[in-house]
Amino acid sequence: MHKGSVRSPLTWFVHLSVLFLVILWTLPTAGLFISAIRDKDQIVASGWWTALSTSTQNAIYRAPAADKQVEENGTFVISGNVFEGGKGTVSTFGNSSQDPAAFEAGATADLKDDVKLTVEANGDFRLTSPKAFEGTRGQRIFYTAAIPPRFTLENYRNVLMAEGIGQSFINSLTVAIPATIIPILVAAFAAYALAWMPFPGRSLILAVIVGLLVVPLQMSLIPLLKMYNGIGAFFGVPSKTYLGIWLAHMGFGLPLAIYLLRNYIAGLPREIMESARVDGASDFTIFTKIVLPLSYPALASFAIFQFLWTWNDLLVAMVFLGTGNDELVLTGRLVNLLGSRGGKWEILTASAFITIIVPLLVFFALQRYLVRGLLAGSVKGG
Repeated sequence: MHKGSVRSPLTWFVHLSVLFLVILWTLPTAGLFISAIRDKDQIVASGWWTALSTSTQNAIYRAPAADKQVEENGTFVISGNVFEGGKGTVSTFGNSSQDPAAFEAGATADLKDDVKLTVEANGDFRLTSPKAFEGTRGQRIFYTAAIPPRFTLENYRNVLMAEGIGQSFINSLTVAIPATIIPILVAAFAAYALAWMPFPGRSLILAVIVGLLVVPLQMSLIPLLKMYNGIGAFFGVPSKTYLGIWLAHMGFGLPLAIYLLRNYIAGLPREIMESARVDGASDFTIFTKIVLPLSYPALASFAIFQFLWTWNDLLVAMVFLGTGNDELVLTGRLVNLLGSRGGKWEILTASAFITIIVPLLVFFALQRYLVRGLLAGSVKGG
């Protein structure tokens, strides 16, 4: 074996570290995907890593009401299956929450008023009574069962077929696309000026921009809203409009955009700029014909981050756009689907995958520029 073919311990360490990071990031995504296609009862009963194994569940089934009874030889009967078309094996059952495993599967339980209940191992149950059943609510049946793996697209159907989900999807696009493009346009002009146009106070402006990077959004949100409402009232502009949320996202995104683009543009070869000026090109011509085409990596890098932030935003959208059915963005609509107390939380995993479809398309379309954009300014061109 040649000496050059032996990998050093450092190479193995790097490879193993990368593999560890890949697994670390992949496992939560895999768990989210598996949970999104599992039955909601199994999500509660066991973790996603047990999705392929049989799980034991304690459940409650309510039998049909009295209007579903039939008469057989003078005996009134209500029957059905506790799995409602699914599969499983019942081990014990009961009719009270105090003792939900009082009877073995196949046994007959004596209830009040001479009512008898039998639950078979396959889930078939039979309620019998010598007199007609009454009431609009059926008998509760508590049971313990072994349930085989059950996968379904019901969670996705519940999200995609929800009322208003299409309008909210359009609202999110209406917010995210302009809120990504506008800061890039403004920041590109500002970055070029800070990098190649000498003027008094340039270093101070750059220091202020760097300082704004650490200002928390939550701290500046309310003052910004008051200022916007005051200006809007003066000019007669409604407070809850798309213009307001575009301006808000532009204000919160500009510091990072200017800082990132300025570092990249400042690293472009000086000879190109000087040659263009010798040929009589103005700053605007240099910016549009030379700087912008060479700055695609930095522009794409910021576009990815800005789009991800605006697409997944909830707080700024609720403050500047509102929570009405016509204005609600996708994240707000999904929060409403969960219920005020999170009662339908089983659709959370499906919602997560639905919301990341568009950001994934944007990321894969621009990802080849991402690394170069993140390294903007680290290597100065010559």
